[in-house]
Amino acid sequence: MNNPIPSNLKSESRKAAKILKEFTTISSRSGPDKIIPPHVIAKAQGLAVLSVIKAGFLVTARGGSGIVLARLPDGRWSAPSAIGIAGLGGGFEIGIEVSDLVIIMNHERAVRAFAKGGNLTLGGNFTVAVGPLGRNLEGDVAIRSSAAVFTYCKSRGLFAGISLEGSGLIERKETNRKFYCQEDIRASEILFGEIPRPAQAEELYEVLDSFTEKYEIEEQRNMRKMSREQKRESKPSRPRSYPSSSGNEVTRPAPKIYPEIPSHSVTDR
Repeated sequence: MNNPIPSNLKSESRKAAKILKEFTTISSRSGPDKIIPPHVIAKAQGLAVLSVIKAGFLVTARGGSGIVLARLPDGRWSAPSAIGIAGLGGGFEIGIEVSDLVIIMNHERAVRAFAKGGNLTLGGNFTVAVGPLGRNLEGDVAIRSSAAVFTYCKSRGLFAGISLEGSGLIERKETNRKFYCQEDIRASEILFGEIPRPAQAEELYEVLDSFTEKYEIEEQRNMRKMSREQKRESKPSRPRSYPSSSGNEVTRPAPKIYPEIPSHSVTDR
């Protein structure tokens, strides 16, 4: 698992790139049905990537750090904004668990909620659903597209459910100030494209752009497949009868299997 302790934005961006690769790469532990579909990220309006630690003894406490990015009007990704997560939960749990969390924002209103800064409680102003897994699940995504946010969680390398009830996402203002060298910088400026994309996050942008490329290739493959099927359906069937010279259709004569034997009359002998 990745380090949940808050760090600078350069390290957080590198960690986010690593987590996204782990969530989308087919491996011995994550088969084709256990990855985030490329089109989910390619169509996302925004996303957040965090590492979270949960410790429990009678009461559970959760904390962690990560970044959030938004899709700009030109299709590119914004500069990253630093965020943290914190919260308390009930239940009798003993132990420590570290998880990685990916939050996909399907609608612009979810992005605006993150851009306001301050504290944000998931599920308060928009719907949250566990995201679909596996390749070629566009139909499943369409069914669930009413959810403003998809969540994905991995614990010990495997996808697992996570309850974010009682947890708040927090803008890490001081981290943003130090990284962008601006005293009064706001999350909205970062996520709405007013701040240039930093070169320190280039690895993350390469990973994000790869999902768009995979999705476009997949779309082209599907379009070619549909085109072939349409041509096959529209192709005329071969005629079963053959037209005669007079224009009337006659049936094709049956082939002769045995050769004809000439007949001889008695007078020929």
